[in-house]
Amino acid sequence: MNKLFTFIILLLYGSMVHAQNNITHDVYFETDKYDLIPTEENRLLLFISSLADVDIESVAIFGFCDDVGAASYNLKLSRQRAEAIKTIFSNHEISESLITNVDGKGEVLLKIVNEKNISKIRGLNRKVEIIINPKPPIIKKVEEETQPVEEKKKPTAEVIKGKLNVGDKIRFENILFKTGYSTVTPESKKILEDIANSLVERKDIYFTIQGHVCCTQFSRDAVDRKTKKRNLSEARAKYVYDYLAKKGVSKKRMRYLGMRRKFPLGGDPKYDRRVEIVITYVDEKN
Repeated sequence: MNKLFTFIILLLYGSMVHAQNNITHDVYFETDKYDLIPTEENRLLLFISSLADVDIESVAIFGFCDDVGAASYNLKLSRQRAEAIKTIFSNHEISESLITNVDGKGEVLLKIVNEKNISKIRGLNRKVEIIINPKPPIIKKVEEETQPVEEKKKPTAEVIKGKLNVGDKIRFENILFKTGYSTVTPESKKILEDIANSLVERKDIYFTIQGHVCCTQFSRDAVDRKTKKRNLSEARAKYVYDYLAKKGVSKKRMRYLGMRRKFPLGGDPKYDRRVEIVITYVDEKN
């Protein structure tokens, strides 16, 4: 059996397994409503949090109604329910680019096994079905297995100690922010301290601190939950500015700027909640 044929068989097998591994969740609504009651919203948020380690390929959201009411009304309400769930997903770091199908299916009255109470059956049909389609496992070609392993990135503090030129952009690797806040996560503080120490030593460089927020549309990450102001990217940059100044970096060498969500990295949204510095001047005399 040649290598190409083996690879095709593995790919087909992976696709078959992938199709069987969709993750599903249903949420339920009160009569004539498309906003969730607290218990259902909590169930949904727990489900969303369980997706943190899932590499999502696509999300489908379908709304349904029971058989009471006019067909046109039920179709509209089922779509409103689907859109409401889409908004909750978008507000909790599920990128809208992943939500490929949002639709209302109108009324449905499914046969529920071992259930004869018509009001309970209707309650189970006032729902939204969520289907998460994970990405299939990556199957490397035989020739790729011989490729050299990618060189590990240097810590940001080490990069700062190296050769720098005007225009260089340095991302603060592993300096992460919680959604909606300008303060770094506890595990990021030691890394930020190392970066500050490197910048104290590098008295020859001047730089702009650029703050970013998650790029998800309708994301709450744009608003600082502490101050309620829509300036979170600037607040993150200022947090780092103040921290560096406190550690001994001259304010004359720094400025800060909020970049909003104009420059997404295209991966996990948590990495868009970031800070970078851009070198604006290098003092050759220093």
